[in-house]
Amino acid sequence: MNNKASPQSAQGRFTDTLSDLPWWLLILVLAAAILVYNFATDETYSAVWNFLKSGIIVTIRVTLIAYAFAATIGLLTGLARVSSNVILYNIATLYVNIMRGLPILVNLLYVAFVFIPGMLILINGFGTFLSDIGLLQPENTLALLGNRRAGLEVGFEIRAIIALALSYGAFESEIFRAGIESIGRGQMEAARSVGMSYFQAMRYIILPQAIRRVLPPLGNDFIAMLKESSLVSALGVQDITQLGRLYAASSFEYLKTYNMVAFMYLFMTILLSMGVKAMEMRLKTDD
Repeated sequence: MNNKASPQSAQGRFTDTLSDLPWWLLILVLAAAILVYNFATDETYSAVWNFLKSGIIVTIRVTLIAYAFAATIGLLTGLARVSSNVILYNIATLYVNIMRGLPILVNLLYVAFVFIPGMLILINGFGTFLSDIGLLQPENTLALLGNRRAGLEVGFEIRAIIALALSYGAFESEIFRAGIESIGRGQMEAARSVGMSYFQAMRYIILPQAIRRVLPPLGNDFIAMLKESSLVSALGVQDITQLGRLYAASSFEYLKTYNMVAFMYLFMTILLSMGVKAMEMRLKTDD
């Protein structure tokens, strides 16, 4: 009996191996290697990097803070969306529908130039009212809030963070709502039958399972927010995109500048995507 593999079967295995290779990743790694070589050897790329690198910190800071608030808003709104309380349900649903119906750029501009100034006027008026009736000093923090000369003006980076958090809070709300509703009703009924309150059952039984299920989509939304954070450049926030625009406008090196900008975002998003994929595999293995 001949135990040697036939040439056709060996060729088939070789073809299968080639087809299974992550060619997209190999192409990206090759392109990244070429770009990194150019970055290291080209003086213009070095100058672009030195100008843009401070924007990385701003981009990451805006993304992390905004996402932390968005996840908190999303969790609270998601709980309200599955609540039997009519008032909470309708307020949460109104918020979700408005935020999901607005383009993020429009929401960013509206929050920065309409919502925040309006809130500052209201807070300022409330502080003035409290000082007029003698409950606070004339120059209290509330009365001075929004006053540039008092140094209490809300900066545009903070406004951008608030806008992103409000926008993504609606998307996170739907993720949490779907995760909570994916847990069988019998588990809530069983928890209530042994004497747990609704909030105890939600905290100890439902939410731990739901959060485990929604971690991958939450990770994907974090990547999406990292990319959407480039919109804060519309407010003049000195992130990667804004610094790239400034450098390209002053040097006319559009190709090399935006090559660097694209590479920075692509590097961060691919790295995060691999992390999310690893998390998904880990959760499947644990299940």
